Amino acid sequence: MNVTSLNGEPTVVQVAGSVSAPAGFRAAGIACGIKKTGNLDLALIASDTPAAAAAVFTLNKAQAAPVVVSKARLKTSGGRGHVVVINSGCANACTGPAGLKTAEAMADAAADALRADRSHVLVASTGVIGVALDRDVVCAGIAKASTALSSSGGPDAARAIMTTDPFPKEAAAEVTTASGRFRVGGIAKGSGMIEPLMATMLAVITTDAGVAPALLQRALSAVVNDTFNAISVDGECSTNDCVFALANGASGVTLVDRDFDVLVEALRRVCEPLAIGIVRGGEGATKVVTIEVTGGASNDEAKKAARAIANSPLVKTAVHGADPNWGRLVAVAGRAGVEFDLERARVRIGDVELFAGGRPFDERAPQASEHLTGKDVLLHVDLGTGGAGRARMWTCDLSADYVKINAEYRT
Repeated sequence: MNVTSLNGEPTVVQVAGSVSAPAGFRAAGIACGIKKTGNLDLALIASDTPAAAAAVFTLNKAQAAPVVVSKARLKTSGGRGHVVVINSGCANACTGPAGLKTAEAMADAAADALRADRSHVLVASTGVIGVALDRDVVCAGIAKASTALSSSGGPDAARAIMTTDPFPKEAAAEVTTASGRFRVGGIAKGSGMIEPLMATMLAVITTDAGVAPALLQRALSAVVNDTFNAISVDGECSTNDCVFALANGASGVTLVDRDFDVLVEALRRVCEPLAIGIVRGGEGATKVVTIEVTGGASNDEAKKAARAIANSPLVKTAVHGADPNWGRLVAVAGRAGVEFDLERARVRIGDVELFAGGRPFDERAPQASEHLTGKDVLLHVDLGTGGAGRARMWTCDLSADYVKINAEYRT
């Protein structure tokens, strides 16, 4: 295939589809017996040919066995991938040498079933920490799933990776360029233990564009920073977080360095709705909260303030109760460890300004409360520094159901 650059103005549109929407990808989701409920618990995503691969992993130092194995195989392969295998119902985390051998066995079983190079298999697990994953059961399931792979298998794969998720997360986009069309597809899971510090709990992104591994890694890292790394449900970073990306070139369109912005936008069109879907499906969540911070001394400072707001239990409970308590937003911004000028700061809930110029406008509280009764909430804080720094994050409200779900997670 000739390496070409895109000419003209490409268009990116979201389309119906899932992780197997791009050409040359198949997926499957089956029940192999890990979950006592009998629900789907094993997913395979496979390219028809070896592909470029990239990944972003959790920064948690208590890393699960599949994270360790996937890191090693990605390094050995030099950024090549063929198959991703994911089980739900057991995190295979903090399980010692036996857990590491099980993760290796999962990857090897997928490679053998699909006649792939063993270094070209990435593996992930999600579920309860500290529980042994039945190696025989999961490996038998992988063999079974390999026979169920199809281009229409994305929805089953999305359901198979769910744990406490109330619904599956899928997205796809199509890019039209002067050189032809290519697609991006993806699935994600996550509902609790969400403040990834890199990504969400688990996500797989595929594209039928041809992309060199280094370019794919650079683009994925950039997109993750503004999507999966801009969400929080409960401020907890999992042991298993990872985002995988595969690019197989089946569309005939090849992207090079000068096409970086196009690739980033295509990936963003898939990753952003998946990330917001995780927040919408957060444990006990009833509202999605978009947090916008402006007036920061830098973008990094604005994001630090936005993250502090997203993780504030006081802010999240106020949102849940439709209480327009702007004072909580000011207090969080002031203790976020960034430059902040109270006299020039501004706070808005929806389009209602409640604090500006060092004084409150509590007579507007009823309109702000009305906004908070909706399913989609906007909180805007200007830090008042006069700087151009800005950031956006997504979170959800904190309800009594979150406590109930996590108080009974293992029992």
